[in-house]
Amino acid sequence: MFLVVRPGIPVRNINELLAYARANPGKLTYGSAGSGSLQHIAIEMILSAAKINILHVPYKGSQMIMTEMLGERVDLTMDFGAAVPQVKAGKLRLLAVPGSTRSPVFPETPTLLESGINVQVSFISGVYAPAGTPAHIITRLNREISRIMQAPETKTQLDSMMADTLPPMTPEAFATNQQNARNNFGSIVRNAGVKAN
Repeated sequence: MFLVVRPGIPVRNINELLAYARANPGKLTYGSAGSGSLQHIAIEMILSAAKINILHVPYKGSQMIMTEMLGERVDLTMDFGAAVPQVKAGKLRLLAVPGSTRSPVFPETPTLLESGINVQVSFISGVYAPAGTPAHIITRLNREISRIMQAPETKTQLDSMMADTLPPMTPEAFATNQQNARNNFGSIVRNAGVKAN
């Protein structure tokens, strides 16, 4: 994920963005792929940590946000990779990444944590099976999916999508990871009054 702003906003990093937002209350807007989307929640986490307010503008999907940002009708967003060509072309400005490490695509761009914002967001996909699936089937699926995810051809495909693999997790470790994410996101959802659309 990438926190990006349109070039008309006079900021070069996340701390300048926060200072600009504080100096211009009610002026900035951020776009998301809809109320309750990961983009919405990720930016609400930043706003909560920084104790600032920026107006949320929900869209029906991420692609419209790029159009609106390039048209200077929305100021910033948390992007999943669609903005990468626009950032490389200088049409949008990358401020930070919310993951635990810097992006290999933009290694010079700091994480939010490095910038002093105690927010870390990553998007983790997983595979679920119906409740009651026998343990030996879960174990086999976990082993085979882990093997496939570590294959070189999978890495090539994920690289093209600006994604990466995590080290293999046991089903129990994945369940713990998902519960931690629910707890973390849940507090932001409740405190910000986020409603899914």
